[in-house]
Amino acid sequence: MFTKHPGLRLLTIHAHPDDESSKGAATLARYAAEGVEVMVATCTGGERGSVLNPALDRPEVRADLARVRREEMAAARGILGVDQRFLGFADSGLPGPGEPLPDGCFARQPVETAAAPLVALIREFRPHVVITYDETGGYPHPDHVMTHQVTVEAFEAAGDEHRYPEEGKPWRPSKLYYHLALSRAWFQTLHDAMTAHGVDSAMGGLLAEWPDTPPALATTTRIECAEWFAVRDAALLAHATQVEPGTGFMAHPRDIEREAWSTEDYHLARCRVRTALPEADLFAGLRPGESGG
Repeated sequence: MFTKHPGLRLLTIHAHPDDESSKGAATLARYAAEGVEVMVATCTGGERGSVLNPALDRPEVRADLARVRREEMAAARGILGVDQRFLGFADSGLPGPGEPLPDGCFARQPVETAAAPLVALIREFRPHVVITYDETGGYPHPDHVMTHQVTVEAFEAAGDEHRYPEEGKPWRPSKLYYHLALSRAWFQTLHDAMTAHGVDSAMGGLLAEWPDTPPALATTTRIECAEWFAVRDAALLAHATQVEPGTGFMAHPRDIEREAWSTEDYHLARCRVRTALPEADLFAGLRPGESGG
């Protein structure tokens, strides 16, 4: 276990409610339990999302999806033991090929406009570590790609007194990480482990259709958090409109996952303190007594 140190603060930025519970949630729960102040920033309300759980795919739910997803986010936040803020942008949805993005949506905002509330939050919360998606967004949803762009802008600007002067006193975060969640390597490892245990795996078909994407970013940081997978799962299930129990990510046996892949993994994209790679702690170089801390 890491040494408890409540003076440390972590901010993770996501596109929609439920993203925080499917990408890095066990990490958040672990650090929160160890005394780190953890904040989730959610760029949009997810109001243009689909209802992915057939049990809740009802007209009254679809008609009031913005409220429902806020309530789900509140439940997930409580399970993870973290704070959370909505940044107030409209969900862009996932337009089909050739379809335009909706007017006024998050992904159509100028980056500097969309970064302003995040700069304000960084200056208020004063995180040491910031986490978001890489430049691909993790997958090509326009809100995920925009979240990456906005986070990089805010990370670089928040410490500069000449930029966004109306958004509070400058604060300079020390480290920026990108999620490496749900990678091809993760799916392949779990598929192989289930096959070795004689368990049917639905991941084979997904792997066979995996797109020809660029090589993954290097894994610089692995956080041991298998102890917190159950908390992660409970938080994800709290987003009931987005998750059908027993299917998709919820289908594989957790004991096999703990054995085969017990970490959540990250790429260190920006670093302003001394640290040695590979890391086993997002706060490496920042804890009292460490060089650069």
